[in-house]
Amino acid sequence: MPGETAAAVVITPDQLLEHWQGHRRLTRRMIEAFPEDKLFSYSLGSMRPFGALALEMLGMAMPMVHGIATDEWNYEPMEIDSKQELLRRWDEATTEIQDRWGDISADRFQETMTAFGQYTMPGWGLMLYVIDNEVHHRGQGYVYLRAMGVEPPPFYDRD
Repeated sequence: MPGETAAAVVITPDQLLEHWQGHRRLTRRMIEAFPEDKLFSYSLGSMRPFGALALEMLGMAMPMVHGIATDEWNYEPMEIDSKQELLRRWDEATTEIQDRWGDISADRFQETMTAFGQYTMPGWGLMLYVIDNEVHHRGQGYVYLRAMGVEPPPFYDRD
């Protein structure tokens, strides 16, 4: 609300990180659930394959943390074509996010900035954008897995 100060904290940066990491653990299980031969090829309607969606998530995650911490915004699309390599890179990024999270000062979450030349909002909004984007694309993955007859992991299990 207008006029509220940053002192009215509902969630701490560490709680936000843990929330996001829970989503990342679940998304990793989604990647694991995909048949190797369908991860980068199966789609419905005009949606992209889940492998492409996962690459987008992966490509935004650590660059967003880095950008909020430093105001340097570098998004580089990734080219990965195997589940094994995608999972390896996902795990590396997850560790790097955990290690680099402390580089973001509390004040940066309240500052308005423009990420990747197109998303202008406070740092907390940018983090929620990345999380929302992951949840949205993971939802598409649930549709794909169910359409293929594969039982997806429970959406509420983020351990």
